[in-house]
Amino acid sequence: MSGPLTRRRTAELPEHPDFLWRKPQLKKSYDVIIIGAGGHGLATAYYLAKNFGITNVAVLEKGWLAGGNMARNTTIIRSNYLWDESAGIYEHSLKLWENLEEEVGYEMFFSQRGVMTLAHSVGDVRGKQRNFYANKVNSIDTEWLTPEEAKKVAPILNISDTIRYPIMGATYQARGGIAKHDWVAWGYAKAADDMGVDLIQGCEVTGIKVDNGKVQGVETNLGFIAANKVALAAAGHTSTLTQMAGFRVPLQSRTLQALVSELLEQVLDTVIMSGAVHVYVSQAHKGELVMGAGTDAFNSYTQRGGVHVIEHQLAAACELFPIFSRAHLLRTWGGVVDIAPDASPILGLTPVENLYINSGWGTGGFKATPGSGWVYADTIANNAPHALAKNYSLKRFTTGHLIDEHGAAGVAH
Repeated sequence: MSGPLTRRRTAELPEHPDFLWRKPQLKKSYDVIIIGAGGHGLATAYYLAKNFGITNVAVLEKGWLAGGNMARNTTIIRSNYLWDESAGIYEHSLKLWENLEEEVGYEMFFSQRGVMTLAHSVGDVRGKQRNFYANKVNSIDTEWLTPEEAKKVAPILNISDTIRYPIMGATYQARGGIAKHDWVAWGYAKAADDMGVDLIQGCEVTGIKVDNGKVQGVETNLGFIAANKVALAAAGHTSTLTQMAGFRVPLQSRTLQALVSELLEQVLDTVIMSGAVHVYVSQAHKGELVMGAGTDAFNSYTQRGGVHVIEHQLAAACELFPIFSRAHLLRTWGGVVDIAPDASPILGLTPVENLYINSGWGTGGFKATPGSGWVYADTIANNAPHALAKNYSLKRFTTGHLIDEHGAAGVAH
């Protein structure tokens, strides 16, 4: 681990894969249309082809492949969630992450460098230890660290008891980590493309045709495309799509902000999160510090957010990590996320026959990418909820069986 925080030269990366520029011949009809060529949509297409042999699939993307939230996340991967439902699907996802590069034959810079979540008060300690013991019950790897142990993992931590947010302990999942978001999308896309899936960029869905309660296909700027089944996987815009099909869903769209520094020598080889401060940070493979904050407090489709959110985030980060005060901000951005009332995903069937929904992941979408795609593909292929998805159905908003991971854990990243 390097000592001083110094600038680093830009690392050279290969160009985009050639297949991204191919334009497949758009068919008039498909077995399955997936709306949204982000991580979840591409993973779903891949697992439909791999696990079920369903290759007559089109993934439609309004913009360019992985140009939405997949290009605007902070790449954190972990499975140490509190509730059984969350632990189940995220642990399934993490197990898939661990062999994903070898499976699809594509570099994703997956790095199991560990994820640490800090506690700053007595109440915070109790909440994090509750999470720790729940993980133990679900056989998910987790550790409880004292401030001194936390500093051994991340020497740049400030564990003084005189700061505004003193570190009183932390949970730690060693199997957690990061991956390079766009390369994850390219890996899934290439693997799906190799098996015959059509990836259609620049194809905006303008309507969803429903006849006698059953989906028939989609209207697009390229014309009508018939389909036996249609799967929604467009983060931030799901409620717009469901209204095209004639029903509403309890989702709000909000901006989630993040930022990166200039390229620096490596000083942090783990991921650190703070629910009380609501800041999280990792250092990417090229050297930039990647930081994220919470969602803005108002609904919006814009990919930018309020400056006050970033100001609070940076002030807290510089107190937890004094060395960061010497870094320079390179750029900030915002992605639009769908948030359900309990801040947990909606995954499964809809009131329209053969129309499926995968949305509402809020701030947890990236880490769920493999597990979400696997479970969604199974649900679509069998026209029935996968076991890991059955509690994430729309029905929970009428039965009251909510999965309030955000409220329980204090942070859902």
